[in-house]
Amino acid sequence: MNRKLDKAAERAVTQALRLKRGESFLLVADEPKLEIAEALARWARKAGAETTTYLMTEALRPIEEPTSLFRAMAEKADAVAYMLEARIEEKAFRGYMVGLGRAGSRVLMMPGITVDMMERLVAVDYAALDVFTRKVMAALRNAPDVRITNADGTDISFSVKGRRWANSNGDIGRRGRHGNLPAGECYTCPVEETFSGRVVLRLIDDKLGRGVLVFEKGRLASWSGRGVEAIIRHIGDDPSGLVIGEFGVGTNPGARICGNMLEAEKAFGTVHFAIGDSYGLGANASRHHYDALVADATIFAKGRLIAKAGKYSI
Repeated sequence: MNRKLDKAAERAVTQALRLKRGESFLLVADEPKLEIAEALARWARKAGAETTTYLMTEALRPIEEPTSLFRAMAEKADAVAYMLEARIEEKAFRGYMVGLGRAGSRVLMMPGITVDMMERLVAVDYAALDVFTRKVMAALRNAPDVRITNADGTDISFSVKGRRWANSNGDIGRRGRHGNLPAGECYTCPVEETFSGRVVLRLIDDKLGRGVLVFEKGRLASWSGRGVEAIIRHIGDDPSGLVIGEFGVGTNPGARICGNMLEAEKAFGTVHFAIGDSYGLGANASRHHYDALVADATIFAKGRLIAKAGKYSI
């Protein structure tokens, strides 16, 4: 048995999802995630939860919409863990999974999770993570004057006044909650018409490489970069995919910038912006949602410096 993975799976089941005896638990995995699924299933069984694993075979991918049989299973489950390899074509399916959480289930989203990420980033001190994430949220909440810059050329300004924040602190133990493991971010949606400027990104939706997004009043006006071009082609003629949908701040000190956005967006010193769906935090609803990572961010809000070149001052 891999003891590090087993410890991480225990944290996920007993502290994040807080599975209970008699609950139903659905694991959605592909073949590369079976070792992780086994560890989660082992602890779910110890918790007394009725557990079912749905194995997504490669022949059925990409899956854009859930089948009627999958819907029946997922919508009946008390808790769901999603672990499929992250793919652009499956964004709508992932959106359905997030929607399950908002509709009253408990949904743990781990697209592209690896054994290494489980071992390094899931068996962590969630209480300490929550304390720092709340400090960041307090510094930014209701700010009418957020500005993000960095040495790459990012310079974007916006307001988050009146917008609700979400704390991704690993707490997915209540109905109507969805979140990631690894945890460690807080996020909201900027007030759309205030969002203007230039975002220079290191990574977009698991695609490494520099890219540029230019926004005018909340809409993407121009762009460049190979990864960005791939996203724009996939969005096609759907205008909802070009609207700002999220502003997030990474708060997990163990996370690092890598080719997996699930981990990269949690890294200390980073912020991320998403185009597409706002997860109910803003005005935009869309089948699309693509995160763009900004490294070594300097953050101003409420007339004060929150972080300089990736180092927090709060």
